[in-house]
Amino acid sequence: MTADRLAFRLVTAALAIGCLLGVMHVACVIGLQVPFDPNEGWNAYFAQAALTTGSPYPPAHSLMINNYPPLSFYLVGAIAKITGDAIVAGRVVALFALFAVALGIETAARQMGCNRLEALFAALFFTAGLMLTSDYAGMDDPQLLGHAIAIGGLVLTLHEPRTSRTMVAAALLFTLAFFVKHNLIVLPAALALWLALADRRHAITFVVSGLIFLLIGLGLFKQAFGIGLFDRIASARTYALANVTSGLLQWLPWGAVPLAGAAALMAIARRDRHAVLCTVYATAAVAAGAFFLGGAGVDANALFDADIALALAAGVLMNRLASSLWVNAAGLLYAVPLVIGLWTLDADWRDPDFWFQPMATERRAAAGEIALLRAAHGPALCEMLSLCYWAGKPADVDVFNMEQAYLTGARDDMPLARSIAARHFAAIELEQVTPFPLTQKIRDAVVQSYKIVRSDDERVFFVPR
Repeated sequence: MTADRLAFRLVTAALAIGCLLGVMHVACVIGLQVPFDPNEGWNAYFAQAALTTGSPYPPAHSLMINNYPPLSFYLVGAIAKITGDAIVAGRVVALFALFAVALGIETAARQMGCNRLEALFAALFFTAGLMLTSDYAGMDDPQLLGHAIAIGGLVLTLHEPRTSRTMVAAALLFTLAFFVKHNLIVLPAALALWLALADRRHAITFVVSGLIFLLIGLGLFKQAFGIGLFDRIASARTYALANVTSGLLQWLPWGAVPLAGAAALMAIARRDRHAVLCTVYATAAVAAGAFFLGGAGVDANALFDADIALALAAGVLMNRLASSLWVNAAGLLYAVPLVIGLWTLDADWRDPDFWFQPMATERRAAAGEIALLRAAHGPALCEMLSLCYWAGKPADVDVFNMEQAYLTGARDDMPLARSIAARHFAAIELEQVTPFPLTQKIRDAVVQSYKIVRSDDERVFFVPR
């Protein structure tokens, strides 16, 4: 590396400082009883079930629905024995998984020919983007854990000299990743296609091994839980092209420059096998992510594969550019979405309280909400399940998935409406009442049988009249 890549060095240094500060903030809030996302309590209850009952899957008639593969629940449940809190355990796993993904990106970029600085830039660019555009860093959700396992499969596949043993090991890692989060199919598919073009013999070993491991995993799942995995994950969900449009429009301010960088990489290095891999992976990831975004409730994690692919392409592009002038220009251009993301970040990082009293307002509000739920004598219905979890209430209703089941006609809303009309729940917590998250019949039952006792910008609490 020449000494005149000053702008690129400065951008990378700024990324490193920003990521360090971001990790410090995450570490400061990771143990707080403050809801980060509705998924946290949902994941925690199923991790708790895996630990206490041996199965994270409720019976078919339950109003709780688990449509995820099982592995993350057992891991988080085991760590919860140490932390005493499954949400905190899941947050710790997610933070370390982020470190693993970043390390995997750095290692893969080095295997693709990047020097240390270029590989570090790729890893930091992904990490900074994830922190600026999502709340998954240190959030109790299995997505990053799955990517951490999958990135190990990528590193094994890129290792040379390539052997049948490493192909089998890589296939095993991708299978394990799938049994952590079922949307992690893009990277192994892209690698299979790339290997078919570059190394057909090992491509066959990789694909056949993956299919064998998948079939074994599906068989073990059926034997353990009495139902097929695909029957579990294919829960009712509405789909709308408007969701695709809105999701992509939210992602493009971040993704536009990396997409242009991937296109530039292919233009200048179209015969480069690693540039081809980056392009194949990025194309497949963006297409698959756009498709996933159409489902109701799908979040920014649908495009994490695209973010990883584009970060790798960024590192490889810096290596393949012909002159330091172009590298400096590209580095500055890649800084643009980072600056935009930092400027538009929801949290006011420019306020000293953000660093010295993190989430102080949220902590006070959550403490009062948890106390209200804990004081209610009887079961509670929480849309933000983490509040019910911290209040020591059992998991009774999965509001989002039941809403989807009602909207698609997969379930009848009458049993829940009757239960609410009978004042079965000692308290009900909803994130909003307009629009109401469930059906009109259930809304009518809540209005007739419950009264509001607490309401703010975040959520509304009801108790029986």
